[in-house]
Amino acid sequence: MSIPTFTKSPFKTLISFHKLIKNLEDIASADVDYRSNYAKALLKEVAPYPEFRDGIDDLNFIKKHETLIHNLLADLFPTALTHNEIKAISIPFQNITFNYSERFKKILQDAGVTFDMEIRDFEEDQFYIFNCILILNAYYHQHFDFNKPLFYDIPNASGIINHYRILYNADFIEVIPNQHISPLSQSEIDLLMDNYDNITLWKEKFPAESWILKGFGIITLIDVTRENAISNLKSNLLKTESSQTNSTLSFESIFRSIFKISDLRIGLIIYNEEQEKFTNPSKEEKEIKSFILNEFEEIDCNNSIYGCSLETILEKKKSMIISDVEQFSKISGNEILGQHLLEQNIRSCIFAPVTKGETILGIIELVSAKPKELNTVNATNLDLVLPYLIDTMERYKIDMQHQIEAIIQREYTAIHSSVYWKFKREALKYYQTNSPNKDYIFKEIIFKEVYPLYGQIDIKGSSEHRNQTVKEDLRNQLYTLIQLFENQKTNESLVLLEQRIFELQSFYEELDAPLKADTEQQIQNYIETEIHPILRNTKMDAESETVRQNYFESLDEKTGMFYHYRKKFDNTMSIINKKLAVILDKKQIEAQQIYPHYYERFKTDGVEHNLYIGASITPTKPFDNLYLQNLRLWQLQTLCEMEIEHHQLKATLPYELDVTSLILVFSSPISIRFRMDEKRFDVDGTYNARYEVVKKRIDKANIKGSKERITQKEKITIVYSHNSEQNEYLKYIKYLQHKKILEPAIEQFEVEELQGVSGLRAIRVKVINTNLSNYSQDNTHNDLVNELN
Repeated sequence: MSIPTFTKSPFKTLISFHKLIKNLEDIASADVDYRSNYAKALLKEVAPYPEFRDGIDDLNFIKKHETLIHNLLADLFPTALTHNEIKAISIPFQNITFNYSERFKKILQDAGVTFDMEIRDFEEDQFYIFNCILILNAYYHQHFDFNKPLFYDIPNASGIINHYRILYNADFIEVIPNQHISPLSQSEIDLLMDNYDNITLWKEKFPAESWILKGFGIITLIDVTRENAISNLKSNLLKTESSQTNSTLSFESIFRSIFKISDLRIGLIIYNEEQEKFTNPSKEEKEIKSFILNEFEEIDCNNSIYGCSLETILEKKKSMIISDVEQFSKISGNEILGQHLLEQNIRSCIFAPVTKGETILGIIELVSAKPKELNTVNATNLDLVLPYLIDTMERYKIDMQHQIEAIIQREYTAIHSSVYWKFKREALKYYQTNSPNKDYIFKEIIFKEVYPLYGQIDIKGSSEHRNQTVKEDLRNQLYTLIQLFENQKTNESLVLLEQRIFELQSFYEELDAPLKADTEQQIQNYIETEIHPILRNTKMDAESETVRQNYFESLDEKTGMFYHYRKKFDNTMSIINKKLAVILDKKQIEAQQIYPHYYERFKTDGVEHNLYIGASITPTKPFDNLYLQNLRLWQLQTLCEMEIEHHQLKATLPYELDVTSLILVFSSPISIRFRMDEKRFDVDGTYNARYEVVKKRIDKANIKGSKERITQKEKITIVYSHNSEQNEYLKYIKYLQHKKILEPAIEQFEVEELQGVSGLRAIRVKVINTNLSNYSQDNTHNDLVNELN
């Protein structure tokens, strides 16, 4: 064992027994009984050594006269209590100790030679200040409360950390100033009082070794291992999840201290009441997991996988205590659970329900590799910690519910951050005025005078491609079935087989015509009800049997149909949408720096987005049309980047699909309202509805006087109404042409009249895909807007 000491102190320490010697002199002078003779004998022994009275500054002197010191301190260290008390001589706040009681010696011996005996969380600066406060209280008669609990953490022979509270007796200590020290004034003392953390100030008022600490102290340790462990458990359970680093190790250490079992391991199961399942609290290996579930993520509560199941815990809400797992496994009905535990080297265990009222929150698992270590007697220790576990698991479930609700809001019903403030303000009003006797009418969330920006990248001909892939899969399936029936060699139900072949061929021929809305469903129902029963119940030769097995293996698990070409199409759609959405979302983060605005994105047969910008959305920041122009250019540039990404991606796709891009320009400000019934924003008012009508119909529109669509692959189409919008976007295009992002050729044309909408015009320009290195992601929109202004 090593004993670290602090090197700097306001004290020059002299270990002295002068007060004790004075006591002995008083007893000796009484000259009345055996105590007097005993005192005289001790005084005679110490007389040759003036250091005992004047002070010892050499620890070797103490070691040399260990027996004499022990005799001198006999009254303070009764022999009858030496195996009970944890006691020694010490200097306050220092790790200098000697003259240990026998129990103290045993504790240090079990700790081992490598153990460093240090006061927990006690640093050198803190040591210096505590000594200064000792001077203030002892010499200046102040009343500073510095009775902070101090602890030693000492491992026992089994490696379990035991915790001891330190108590000091300073009756035999004297604080003496050096002659050259100037007394502190009350104002200086008050200054120190207000500057506890200012170590420089304390050292200035109490220089190193400017005072003498003469005498000795008595240190007494009280074993508070269990109380300390429970306190640590409470502290750990109150921590946030992010701050609970190495949680398994921490919990196990705490429980080992409580149960005094060195190999104790801790597990936990969460009970899902809605689904009636037990689940692991986490998939992370470093975190607490369950020994009952082990490799399973979850099991049904009525699962009989463990034979005896967990009936005692679930129905009776009582702990399941197995002191000897090996013997337990030999009892009929316990074999599976017993073997399951033995495979994890568990020889004794406690599975205790954590309940709140009549509701089970989970199960705490305590296991040991030694039989009889855990039993019905020490299981009562759980009563000390279960109240904290109940509160924690209840909080865990509430937090989990909040996180699930947050995920649902973020992924399914998200309110964009730009408008969140208004919803929050209205919710706060509801919270502040809500009462059981008063109905609260929510105020409508409306943003007036906002400018809309709409854009989309659409999968070209997605419906035709989808129908074609459905046809290909149906043809392949029908052809396979026809071949299978025609190659059937048995004579069973020959007439029925011929009829089925005829019907299959009829369906096959129907697929040469355009696909009807119900064709796929008709063929699917026919195959499932008429064909598959025959296949499953007909005996076949070896060759046909192989074909039949291959056929059923080719069916999709969900639909029971061929899903080959359609799968390639669906996967391609998913890849394109995901890639383009990622670009849009990433670029949108940058766009919010231009001016905070509302943004929403949709995945359909492509990716659509709506932007709304205006002073009502961001009332704390002045709005200017410069921000609108900036955002329009950002939108055009982002669509160019998405087009280029698709061009690069196309060669790697499982199914070849092209995309078309479109921007709808609308310069008149509109109002948007949050529709409570649909939980989304929509345009407000009859006049503003024209914008929504154009949005829904424009991508399918043709060039006026022709049957050519206004959108084409690898080109961006910009639809507008006014000459000012045309001039603005031609400037953007010209600049992006200069940047080698758009090709030089520009098409301009009128758009055919839509239902209720006329007078629309469009610009169409091709994105350069051949020289991708010219594409720059620098601040193009900022450059251009600055140039325009």
